[in-house]
Amino acid sequence: MGNTKSKILVTGADGFIGSHLTEDLVRQGYNVRAFVYYNSFNSWGWLDSSTDSIKNELEVFSGDIRDPYGVKEAMKGCDIVLHLASLIAIPYSYHSPDTYVDTNIKGTLNVVQAARELNVSKVVHTSTSEVYGTAQYVPIDEEHPLQGQSPYSASKIGADQMALSFYRSFGTPVSIIRPFNTYGPRQSARAVIPTIITQLASGKQKIKLGSLHPTRDFNYVKDTVNGFISIMKSEKSIGEVINIGSNFEVSIGETARLIAEVMDANIEIETDDVRLRPEKSEVERLWANNQKAKQLLNWEPVYAGKEGFKRGLRETAEWFMNKSNLSHYKADVYNI
Repeated sequence: MGNTKSKILVTGADGFIGSHLTEDLVRQGYNVRAFVYYNSFNSWGWLDSSTDSIKNELEVFSGDIRDPYGVKEAMKGCDIVLHLASLIAIPYSYHSPDTYVDTNIKGTLNVVQAARELNVSKVVHTSTSEVYGTAQYVPIDEEHPLQGQSPYSASKIGADQMALSFYRSFGTPVSIIRPFNTYGPRQSARAVIPTIITQLASGKQKIKLGSLHPTRDFNYVKDTVNGFISIMKSEKSIGEVINIGSNFEVSIGETARLIAEVMDANIEIETDDVRLRPEKSEVERLWANNQKAKQLLNWEPVYAGKEGFKRGLRETAEWFMNKSNLSHYKADVYNI
């Protein structure tokens, strides 16, 4: 499954993880159709930054994951679908929860319904560690209870269950990848690592952040991409939910200090109330058990442990320090 003769549709190919995944698939010789969000600027998102050697090998389909007709058209002739298209910002989900139901749940229904009708050989649906909520035990394995602590996480729980229901009801070959907190070049500044880096790269020493005590399991984007490709290739992954995480827990406060260290910067942290989640909505602790991925897929993180995390932070900071890359970001504006 997933040999280079396969035609692969990547939804959300214009986004942070999707663009990295699309580029890597092209480099490995796959025939890739990139589903990007239709807009009047004819922008392909981050794929606009790809080299000509990548773009010349891509077939691009502009559409909207909420449109079942467009989704089915995009999937025609494809053997495999890697479904990443999603609304992911947690603060915006407090603001506009209805859009998360439409995009994340209905969008996933459109993908698996079309996959069923077109007899697609594999769908890899993207979940998130946020579906676990605050850890009830650590490290968190795939059997951990699901808790919707934000409208975003609730919509992703619904999307995951929709995808799995098609596997159980109709035998649709679905796999669920559940990445923990992915970071790296191109990530939106609504996420904490780019928030810190862009503020420091813009010359600030006093950094505005939300809560510092919650812990996360950060996963460098190259490891996440390798997880997608490993799941895509594996017959054993069908019908399974698989964590992709580093198995390294670190607090937001310590993360900020490590970023300052790799950027050789002085840092003073100021709590910004607008960046705080409602108390019961804050996910206090995430720490991935990645044994299932190791056993089923032979996948493990290359950027593992504290030293791997620092290496990933260094590579991320170097990308953001490039002025042409930094120009895409508004370091002075809180991005929900």
